[in-house]
Amino acid sequence: MARADANALTLRIISALVLIPPALAAAWFGWPWLPALAVAAAAGMGIEWARLVNGGPEQRRALIVATPLAAAVLAAFAYPAAACAVAVMGAATVGAQAVGRAAPAPLWAAGGTVWLALGCVGFLWSAMHGGRATVLWLLVLVWAVDIAAYAVGRAVGGPKLAPVLSPNKTWAGFFGGLVGAALAGWGAAALVGGAAVIVVPVSVLLGIAAQVGDLVESAAKRRFNVKDTGGLIPGHGGLLDRLDSLLAVSLTLAVLILVAGAAPLQWR
Repeated sequence: MARADANALTLRIISALVLIPPALAAAWFGWPWLPALAVAAAAGMGIEWARLVNGGPEQRRALIVATPLAAAVLAAFAYPAAACAVAVMGAATVGAQAVGRAAPAPLWAAGGTVWLALGCVGFLWSAMHGGRATVLWLLVLVWAVDIAAYAVGRAVGGPKLAPVLSPNKTWAGFFGGLVGAALAGWGAAALVGGAAVIVVPVSVLLGIAAQVGDLVESAAKRRFNVKDTGGLIPGHGGLLDRLDSLLAVSLTLAVLILVAGAAPLQWR
């Protein structure tokens, strides 16, 4: 690994270590700290998204921010159906406000708004039904995928995964991220007595979702010609740069819990 790549990886790890303690503390102590952190993140990501897509008039920008914020608040107080309704209606209104106007990228604005809102709802839904162990597994899995994909991709190189969307991502990094996800799943199953034969494949599926979420955000940044969604976190960019994978994983996990009736760590 080149010196510049090693320095970049070190910066990512150090910055992650700054973010990890508050996230783990919120996950451990649960209510009200975890919902409060999710609501704050929803607002922050909404602000970044409104700025990224150049949301248009002030009213429309405010709606882009308010939709994920309101959805997260409703989900925090255990109203997931209402939260999903707010997410869909808010995003639809964002798109409708652009009809017949010169507002830039209305589909991106609306699509990103519903994506942020439903991702936050999915995270809180998963926390509600899976408990502390599920939240900790979710967080560690996303971190493991990110670090493993970056380290393996930089060390091995090789064919690009999706050069049109993200020129730096490789197939080696993609599979390295899946190994990281599998290890996170194996560790979670071992710690809580879950069925590793179930949790590990589910973790790999969530590892795929994490990297798809990252690619979607990379596509958005390429569409709007920016390197990062913000500068809040040194070495990482904005909140969206760090939480894009978690949004995708949370939404995927929420669907699995909804279908199965329980969190994967509880499956037998």
